[in-house]
Amino acid sequence: MAMVKPVIFQIVGYQNSGKTTIIMKLIEILKKNDLKSVTIKHHGHGGRPDILSQKDSAKHINAGAVASLIEGGGRLCLQADETALTLEEQIRFVDFFRPDIIFIEGHKMKSYPKLLILRDRNDLPLISDVSNIKTVIVWDKELINAVREKLEVPVFHITEEIAMTAISKELKKLAHHIVEKNL
Repeated sequence: MAMVKPVIFQIVGYQNSGKTTIIMKLIEILKKNDLKSVTIKHHGHGGRPDILSQKDSAKHINAGAVASLIEGGGRLCLQADETALTLEEQIRFVDFFRPDIIFIEGHKMKSYPKLLILRDRNDLPLISDVSNIKTVIVWDKELINAVREKLEVPVFHITEEIAMTAISKELKKLAHHIVEKNL
């Protein structure tokens, strides 16, 4: 059996730009098309991500366990401590679930294909700072022309529903192309 390599797609932008909301919308659309997604989120706000401290898994971690895995009713939860995996190691880890698409939220400086979200003019330097931009979503309609002057990629306003449709169609096409290529 051939191993299917998933599509890796980044969603990048500054804090509170809408990355999580957009990923959730894309996951919902793709699920309706029978495509499996997994996500990797970079916790770039400093410190460690929160865990539910009253749960047994947190108690296990606090007692010194390196990792705690919980399974029940088809749900699997993993918490790990003292584990600093590179993005590439995280991708290999989630590949175990055989996704069609791996969404990466953050990790701006990595070179995977990406959707860039720009809230205002202050975010425009991201166009030069990040690579492999495939689509841009803007919050300020005045940015559309400024982006088009610098990039030859689709640019959408955050309110345009066609954006999610266009992005999900492209991801679906890429996922099916990879499957066909591996057959």
